[in-house]
Amino acid sequence: MMERWTTKELTVLKKLTTPHRIQEFLDRTGYSAESRYRCPHAVLHDRKAHCFDGAVFAAAMLRRIGYRPLIVDMQAVRDDDHVIAVFMKNRKYGAIAKSNFAGLRYREPLYRDVRELVMSYFESFYNSAREKTLRQFTAPLDLSRYPGFEFSEERMEEIGLKLSYLPVTKLMTPAEIRALLPVDDRSYKAGLLGANAAGLYKP
Repeated sequence: MMERWTTKELTVLKKLTTPHRIQEFLDRTGYSAESRYRCPHAVLHDRKAHCFDGAVFAAAMLRRIGYRPLIVDMQAVRDDDHVIAVFMKNRKYGAIAKSNFAGLRYREPLYRDVRELVMSYFESFYNSAREKTLRQFTAPLDLSRYPGFEFSEERMEEIGLKLSYLPVTKLMTPAEIRALLPVDDRSYKAGLLGANAAGLYKP
């Protein structure tokens, strides 16, 4: 992987020495409202990403510093899915993410399992109709199974398709879903702070 990055690119990447620094890089990256997938190399070049691009970029950078390159797809109804890169530290899970919503980004490595980690996103996972939309999540996908994904948008397509076929864990019963309350006004506005309106799902 290393030999395909330029010297200038490596100067940037070598600063991404912790999960939090990877998150800070994504926070400085523009949110993409485009439907195209950007591989990690294109994310670095264009300084643009949506959640899938950002999660794959984060997984690639995590691998550079010794973590497994794992992503999880959090699946929703009447909304976009949200993909996160997950990592373990001291036997606890954390996450890195690029999002159009303020509350759907970094998580400290404090969660005992992936379900607990995913549930930490629940209250901040809503659509523009103020519906809480998160319903299930996939098993983690190890991107080391996709050699060269850092530089290939074709590989990105393969990864995106694979996420559709992974086993999923449902988070709620039908009764619990029916009882959900809409997002309150303050939380709704806070979550959309700095959002790119063109990238918002229209239910």
